[in-house]
Amino acid sequence: MSFRRGVVRQSKFRHVFAQAWKAEHCIDDVRVSRVTWDSPLCAVNPKFVAVIIEAGGGGSFLVLPNHKSGRIDQTAPTVCGHAAPVLDIQWCPHEDNIIASASEDCSVKIWQIPDGGLTEPMTEPIVTLEGHSKRVGILAWHPTAFNILLTAGCDNLMCVWDVGTGELVYQLTEAHPDLIYSVCWNREGSAICTVCKDKALRVIDPRRGTVLKVREKVHDGTRPMRAVFLSDGKILTTGFSRMSERQMALWDTSDLSEPMAVQEMDTSNGVLLPFYDPDTNMIYLCGKGDCTIRYFEVTDESPYVHFLSLYSSKEPQRGAGFLSKRGVDVNKCEIARFYKLHERKIEPISMTVPRKSDLFQGDLYPDTAGLEPSLLAEEWIAGQDAPPLLVSLSGGYSAPPSKHRDTLRGKPKLALQDSGASLRSTTPPTAATREAEVEVAPQPRLTREADGTTEKVKREEDVLSEVLAEVKALRSVVLAQGQRIELLERQLARIEDGDV
Repeated sequence: MSFRRGVVRQSKFRHVFAQAWKAEHCIDDVRVSRVTWDSPLCAVNPKFVAVIIEAGGGGSFLVLPNHKSGRIDQTAPTVCGHAAPVLDIQWCPHEDNIIASASEDCSVKIWQIPDGGLTEPMTEPIVTLEGHSKRVGILAWHPTAFNILLTAGCDNLMCVWDVGTGELVYQLTEAHPDLIYSVCWNREGSAICTVCKDKALRVIDPRRGTVLKVREKVHDGTRPMRAVFLSDGKILTTGFSRMSERQMALWDTSDLSEPMAVQEMDTSNGVLLPFYDPDTNMIYLCGKGDCTIRYFEVTDESPYVHFLSLYSSKEPQRGAGFLSKRGVDVNKCEIARFYKLHERKIEPISMTVPRKSDLFQGDLYPDTAGLEPSLLAEEWIAGQDAPPLLVSLSGGYSAPPSKHRDTLRGKPKLALQDSGASLRSTTPPTAATREAEVEVAPQPRLTREADGTTEKVKREEDVLSEVLAEVKALRSVVLAQGQRIELLERQLARIEDGDV
């Protein structure tokens, strides 16, 4: 009998499970759009849920606070400034109140949603971008530069805009000979990957307008494809084989001659929409019309893309929204959340890693991209690149209050790199401040309560330090025993092979 290791792959995400929220926490009576465009139809951030809905005489979408649940009245206010159906919506990654919408009326509009949601129909955008001659179906905000938005339309054009000024910065007219299916920025925002109706995968520098890499026939099928950049520079694509089987492929941008891995799924005809989490390196595949959500982990070990599990339900999905990591519940070890669109309902689905401890799980939540941009629009246009500014999710993430100003034209305040630095007021004390301090001083009872609270906190910190020291010691023992077991197993294998 052999006891060789390697039968089961070690991963902290092997046991991720998906669970739909209870009916009372769902959003009911939402008339999800029936438009045939292959977009998610939903966009989510830590503040709001936006869904493209059916509308007569134009296009509109619904914006709700993400804590909203229950039935939505048919007279609820919507964003309804487009003259034709809305095809895509995307929240700005650097301002949770700003959303962009693309429509069949050939325009892109930028909207500023008030805190708390809409109280009346919104018809006037703060910026309108007009540069396409046919319907616009793809939006992609720059991941690190403030106010940079990329749009792609059925005129085979890609446009890069400075939303703060409404200026068309770059226009790529010769890169694609046919309909563009998908556009995605890389992590630093220095390049984009696209897939087109000609079945080719392209890596493009949008500032120079040059195609850096091309791979013909990424997938042999004629159905639409999708592509996303991974954090390490690889590209993951979804599409169809010649026999109409749905496929997923992983590509190394340094050599596109052959895929690193190819997985075939099934023979359904729904387009697979990939959602990528750069913090956990997990890919979620959500097919329109499917009843399942598959999820995979991408690693550096062959076969590189590892199937984890799938969530299955009875009702097919019309689309789905993927919540950014800043909005998940770290206290419940929730690593991702989807908002699944039914025909007339929005159902949240949580992806959770089972853990027994109530402490913050730092291995599940590495620092993630925050609200603050790394670059201004003019800096990126001048040729600069920068990775995202990261924030810690320890203790839960709290979004800063919305700034009551024209956020599109204001210069962003760059975050401090030292996350441990505390912000203190440097304003000198005024006379009123000194009087307030004198009034507060003769209150010993409050001081004693504060001292008691401080002592309690100190005791809790001491206990926590002891627990962490014990965990560290136990971890070292486990590692030593693991090495010993591995050595014994190698010796046993040599004995079985007759080497000893």
